[in-house]
Amino acid sequence: MSEDKKALRAHMRAERDAFAMQSDSVIVPPADYLARLREGMVVASYIPVGSEADPTPLAAAARAAGATLALPHVERRDGEMRFLAWIDNDPLAPGAYGIRQPGSDAPEVHPDIVLTPLVAFDDALNRLGQGAGYYDRAFARLPHAWRLGIAWSVQQLLMIDCDPWDVPLHAVVTERGMVRS
Repeated sequence: MSEDKKALRAHMRAERDAFAMQSDSVIVPPADYLARLREGMVVASYIPVGSEADPTPLAAAARAAGATLALPHVERRDGEMRFLAWIDNDPLAPGAYGIRQPGSDAPEVHPDIVLTPLVAFDDALNRLGQGAGYYDRAFARLPHAWRLGIAWSVQQLLMIDCDPWDVPLHAVVTERGMVRS
C-alpha cells in the first residue's frame, strides 16, 4: 500500500470520526434507491464499524420491499468476501477486521444491490476502502450488481488516485442525498 493512500485513509477516518461524533445525521433512502427495490431481489448491507455511515434505513427499506438481506462474510484475512443471507435478529459472529457477520452455515447469495461502506469517495465515484480489496474483488465477481456507497458528506473528495483493480461505484448516498457522477 502506498504511503499516500495510507495517509489519506488515516486523514479521512479522522474526518469521518469527527463528523460522526458531532452529528446525529441519518442516511435516508433516496427515491432512486427505493425505485430499484423489488420483491425477491438480494440487497447486501453491512453492520457499521466505528464511525461508518449506518445503512440500517436502506436495509429496512429493502426488507419492507420483500428483498432478501445479506451481509459480508470473511473467514480469513487472505480469503474472499462472500455475501451470506441474513434475517434480522439472526445471531452474528465476530469476523476479520472487527466486522459482525452471519455464521458460515448461512446460505451464500449473489446480491443485486451492494450497499458499500467506504473511507472516502470522489466526484467520479471512485472509492477508497479499508485497503484489503475485498469489495473490489467482490464487485469483479458481481459485475451486474448496483454498487451504492454509503458515506457521510465529509468523506467526499475531488479526486482519488485509483489502481487498475479499483471498481467505481454507481452512486453514493450521504446524509445530504444521492451523489452521481
